[in-house]
Amino acid sequence: MTRRTAPDQVTVEVVELFGEVVARYHAEYDRAAAAQSLTGAAARVLSLLTLEPLPMRRIATRLKCEPSNITGIVDRLEARGLVERRADPGDRRVKLAAPTEEGLRVAAELRESLDFAREPLGALAPEERLVLRGLLRRMADA
Repeated sequence: MTRRTAPDQVTVEVVELFGEVVARYHAEYDRAAAAQSLTGAAARVLSLLTLEPLPMRRIATRLKCEPSNITGIVDRLEARGLVERRADPGDRRVKLAAPTEEGLRVAAELRESLDFAREPLGALAPEERLVLRGLLRRMADA
């Protein structure tokens, strides 16, 4: 069994700061979603779909949840006219969820209302944001 060493104080502080930033982001994201009469999960699905239409299974993988949960969320988004299902051009047996024009509008309003996500980054110079992005990508890929 490998013995783990205690993290240094800087690592502990960085982890705590990450937790604080993530918690504040999620709280604001949930408030912004509620202003659009969406749950946080539904808003995340809609935002993800603005990048590209996706099958339910891939949405579930990206958001780290069960495909059956995604199906319910997509059903509710579809009932509101924010998402539509369409055949995958590469495999007509597969259905993709894709945002409608209204869904794109709601997702844009949601993004625009997220002040906290922009404010801390706005305090950084463009070069600092590039460094931060690179560091976060390295951490995510580790």
